[in-house]
Amino acid sequence: MINKLIANIIPWFPKPFIWQFSKKYVAGETLETAMQVSRELNEKGMMVTIDMLGEFIKNMNEARDHETSYYGIIDAITTNKIKGGVSLKPTFFGLTIDKEESYTLIRNVVKYAAERSCFVRIDMEDSECTTDEIELFRKLKAEFPKDVGLVVQAYLKRTTNDVLALQDIQMNGTPLNFRLCKGIYVEPEKIAYKDYQRVRDNYLALLEQMIKAGNYVAIATHDRYLVEGAINLIDKYKLPKTAYEFQMLYGVTPNLRDEIVANGNRMRIYVPYGQDWFGYCTRRLKENPKMTSDIIKGIFVKG
Repeated sequence: MINKLIANIIPWFPKPFIWQFSKKYVAGETLETAMQVSRELNEKGMMVTIDMLGEFIKNMNEARDHETSYYGIIDAITTNKIKGGVSLKPTFFGLTIDKEESYTLIRNVVKYAAERSCFVRIDMEDSECTTDEIELFRKLKAEFPKDVGLVVQAYLKRTTNDVLALQDIQMNGTPLNFRLCKGIYVEPEKIAYKDYQRVRDNYLALLEQMIKAGNYVAIATHDRYLVEGAINLIDKYKLPKTAYEFQMLYGVTPNLRDEIVANGNRMRIYVPYGQDWFGYCTRRLKENPKMTSDIIKGIFVKG
């Protein structure tokens, strides 16, 4: 209860204060720091996905600037020989402002990445964007079958049918590539499961659905219960190590992360960076109020 209270008031604190705990979860404000963190993770046997922070924008000029920024990220990954790809949010490219131009900008980025063997993950945002983002992925997958994947959310009731409907674009040798997560946006009960265990159950049901369909699944979770459930399904279907991967956020549950890697599983870390770190960290805090313990420790350790 007290953690939730602190999580709700933290966004009103000064940014320098918030940064004291945020720097554990964000690879700095610059692309250079993201590359440094990525190299360190690669050296530990983990892949990465670079995530430039930011979501809703005010105009398409900002979206065009983001297109240019992503070319720079892809070039940096290539130049530094980073084992990893990029993640992008469609609203960051103007999805809710001009859907057609947004698609063109995102397609440009995916094409640029594909030419450099850099994988692009299309993020999933709140429910108002779900249908458009699935449509966007469907179009990109048809043109760049090996180079693009989609995030899906286990707490949305529609996801089971969405995954089923997308199976028609799976091709031999280029399976659908999903990042399966619980979901973090606040949605009405009419469309989203609210019970914690119900979301967990649906997560594992979706994972089994994807495995049976021959999809490549990025198992994105910090929940040990789901990790163990995923391992059981991997064993049940005798999946080779190349048929799936685990994914975690930078700085979160490092002990569980290292345990998964030590057991021979592939691991990819989402490495967020950028000047818009504040919104990212306060949202993560509301999602996981237990993170407030880091803030409390920081206050007392620093005296």
